[in-house]
Amino acid sequence: MNIIGEAVNLVSLVDYQDTSVVSKEIIKKEKGTVTLFAFDKGQGLSEHTAPFDALVYVLDGMVEIYIAGKTHLLKAGEVIIMPANKPHALKAIERFKMLLVMIKA
Repeated sequence: MNIIGEAVNLVSLVDYQDTSVVSKEIIKKEKGTVTLFAFDKGQGLSEHTAPFDALVYVLDGMVEIYIAGKTHLLKAGEVIIMPANKPHALKAIERFKMLLVMIKA
């Protein structure tokens, strides 16, 4: 998929799949990545840490994000930054899509 220099609708670039999490990396560079995700209702990512800050932009649906023991409920159009080295997890309250931006430097 090459979207460089093209106008695209991010929501349409990744499709939902029943009982699954789907991801599509759209930029991969030494200094960071940009990845689209589609989560079916009830799917999620277990608690983990990352060595870099990560920006989550919710494109569709609703998600519960846990960061260092605090719960955040986000819906389409909202954004949150998950800080480096803090435990975080997420769970789809309903089907949702997100754009994840990780900057490594």
